Amino acid sequence: MRLLNLFWKIVLLSILFISSNHAASDQKKSIDFQAMQQDIVQIVQANSANKNATADKKSSQDAKSAEVEKSLPTIVPAANKQITTSYHQRSNSYATNPDSDPPRYVRKLSEIGVERYNNINWLEVGLEHRTRYEMRHDDIRRIEGGTDNPFFLRHRAWIGIKDILDPFRFAVEFQDSRSYNSKYVRTDQERNEYDLINAYGELYFKRGLGVDNRNQDRPIRFRVGRFAYEATDRRFIARNEWRNTTNSFEGFRLTLGKEANDWELDLFGMQPVRRLQTKFDKANHHLWFFGAIGTWRKWSDIITIQPYYLGQKQTADPDGFTATNRLDREIHMPGFRAYGKVGNFFDFDVSYNQQLGYSGTNRMDAHGYTIEIGKNFDHAWKPRVGLFYGYATGDKNPNDNVDNRFDRFFGFARPWSADHYVIYENLKSPKIRFEASPTQKIGFELGYGAYWLASRTDRMFDILDGNISNTVKDPGFNRDRTGQSGDFGGHAFEGRIRYQPTPRINTILGYTHFTAGDFVKNRIAANSCDVLHQQPCVDQRSGDTDFLYFEVLISLL
Repeated sequence: MRLLNLFWKIVLLSILFISSNHAASDQKKSIDFQAMQQDIVQIVQANSANKNATADKKSSQDAKSAEVEKSLPTIVPAANKQITTSYHQRSNSYATNPDSDPPRYVRKLSEIGVERYNNINWLEVGLEHRTRYEMRHDDIRRIEGGTDNPFFLRHRAWIGIKDILDPFRFAVEFQDSRSYNSKYVRTDQERNEYDLINAYGELYFKRGLGVDNRNQDRPIRFRVGRFAYEATDRRFIARNEWRNTTNSFEGFRLTLGKEANDWELDLFGMQPVRRLQTKFDKANHHLWFFGAIGTWRKWSDIITIQPYYLGQKQTADPDGFTATNRLDREIHMPGFRAYGKVGNFFDFDVSYNQQLGYSGTNRMDAHGYTIEIGKNFDHAWKPRVGLFYGYATGDKNPNDNVDNRFDRFFGFARPWSADHYVIYENLKSPKIRFEASPTQKIGFELGYGAYWLASRTDRMFDILDGNISNTVKDPGFNRDRTGQSGDFGGHAFEGRIRYQPTPRINTILGYTHFTAGDFVKNRIAANSCDVLHQQPCVDQRSGDTDFLYFEVLISLL
């Protein structure tokens, strides 16, 4: 909070400086709200009356867009691709490219289509709205079965200043997340009203480290405050774009180089922000998250290499919501990721991570790895087939004073399971996925995945009210310490259609059917209301689930 207070003082001074030195006239010292309203009308009219002009500007926006869990899939025609000197190559693996910084919906004020702002390229702005309807039948994340039909609304706004005050820059991102029409209690995964997910000041030295071999600036960037961002393959640091609320942190980042350079180093120390739903979020002062992430792109036409070290240090919180919150913990994780292409034969994305340290009185010894290979075929529909396998250890013996459960830190969840039933822990998961884009505006995906527990004596993460949030107490139904419930969680078929009617409107229709395995069926049976005769207990059901959703995402500028 002290960092934020200092940040806001700097922001106020910066705004006063800009308004005094760059006002259009002596008489225009205040904000002209009527003019702003007229400008918004102009933007809407420009978007509807001149689609061709919008399409021309779209190429620059697409260049910085990241395919975030493929929830905003901008399908770019080959003719719009521009030759660049950048060393950066995107991975073709599914949903592993981090979101851009700033996020993809942010634009320079000069790019919004209002003539009077054509020369204002130092101010970045963005407005985004997302609505999603879900139909979940017998959702096994809950102990209560039946059908739920929630609506999720999320609004975001961004304002940032760059270049004009260099080396000082700043940015603020507002987010309001709400949910309606659900029969279950609201949690911090669905609701977080009126809050900031980015609010930082930055020192940016454009050529702090000179230039690289392609004469591209190699900057130094030091950022302090609150920020939400993504790194590596998003499995450990992610905004979590699918979820209605967003991961954010308070602390510092020191970045040497940039994405376009042949190498880059990101150093950070920060505290995760607790989402308080209806109050202003606060940093978790019991937990520090720190690390160093390197990226080597010199041979990026063949391979990009990312070695990293991530760590967590937690002091026990006597008032912690979960048993884990009430432990002293320390985790050290060296790891690496490598992705690239083997000629025109196939592409690959692999990673390995080892975790050491302690959790309470237990020694920690865990590891996880991922392997994905795929191939894009030379066809007008741009078909792709991908094969994936992910593994993460689970606790082998609950009584041996060794904790083998892999920790995903603050990574994404959904690409592991569209239903959010499993994450990167205690898991063995093979998957196959097919994707195609028949036209520039339409794409579809089909996938099949199966889920086994790496250890049958550990938990299946997000089932039967286990670990849903810091709102619902975990009854412990998602773990069988005896191992007698088996190790097969189940398998799922998923598909979705993506349609982009305009460059600023994206829609997704998706469906997933999950078929329960022995572990899920046995956990439901063992904790059913007919067996326990007390609350909490689980509604007796098969364990099979259906999940249908429709999403609309609109960039308003």
